[in-house]
Amino acid sequence: MSNIKRINVGERMSQVVIYNGLVFTAGQVASSAPNKDVGEQTKNVLDKIDNLLKEAGTNKSNLISANIWLSNINDFSNMNIIWDAWIDKNNPPVRACVESKLASDKFNVEISVIAKV
Repeated sequence: MSNIKRINVGERMSQVVIYNGLVFTAGQVASSAPNKDVGEQTKNVLDKIDNLLKEAGTNKSNLISANIWLSNINDFSNMNIIWDAWIDKNNPPVRACVESKLASDKFNVEISVIAKV
């Protein structure tokens, strides 16, 4: 049976869980959120995801799935400009993107991914 490995464990949640050859990230929001547009926040979130995947021993070419939440669906095109520049074009994951009320009004985007180790 596979062991569960947790990275960046906090009181409420872990930022990464590795189980059975898969890496699951918690929903990531921009660290520098206030006064940033969705493009800047998306870039910051994807940089965080890159770092978490690296810490877990994988990278974006091994993405399986991505969930994206936007506070305003009208930001879809601007978020996609950053996403499209970041994603591994030869290995795109399945993806869902929806409009949702996020934990704070200062956040425009939240992203969670699943990848293969």
